[in-house]
Amino acid sequence: MTLALDTTAQDLLFREARTANTFTDEPVSDEQIQAVYDLVKYAPTAFNQSPLRIVLVRSPEARERLVRNMAEGNRPKTSTAPLVAILAADHEFHEELPRLFPKFPQAKDAFFSERPAREKSGSFNAALQVGYFIIGVRAAGLAAGPMTGFDAEGINKEFFPDGDHGVLTVVNIGKPGEDAWQQRSPRLAYDEVVTTV
Repeated sequence: MTLALDTTAQDLLFREARTANTFTDEPVSDEQIQAVYDLVKYAPTAFNQSPLRIVLVRSPEARERLVRNMAEGNRPKTSTAPLVAILAADHEFHEELPRLFPKFPQAKDAFFSERPAREKSGSFNAALQVGYFIIGVRAAGLAAGPMTGFDAEGINKEFFPDGDHGVLTVVNIGKPGEDAWQQRSPRLAYDEVVTTV
């Protein structure tokens, strides 16, 4: 065996995990999501910048505001998932760098004083964190249903009116329900992706 994770863990996180489209009505607790975050916060980002921000949509009023900004095909599952999380990039992440990257606190001004540089780096690194978050949800024994079919401008206006955040994805979270999975799509083989130079 060439991987440190046992086969069961590999299957849980990757081989058997799928994007869920239906969920049971079993609730997802704040404690479960905190456990997910407390695991995935250790995954790497550039300068340890940690720009991901997570909004847990729990109230019926907030759910309604979100659903009306989802693409038509994503509305039913977003309406009924036990928990929905909006994952966004904080474009003012650099304010935390002196604390998060103490070995070079000047990084805040040396690399991220200009808004376009912050938005590019923040969005990229928050997208990395989105991937870590999805794996963390799977590690908690839950299913994730990430979606990018939505009106980003509408969600930003509804949930991030300060203009300093940009939604990246919306994730439905819960225990998979009946007929939760579509047939798995093909993946590229190793020799189609990896070259050696």
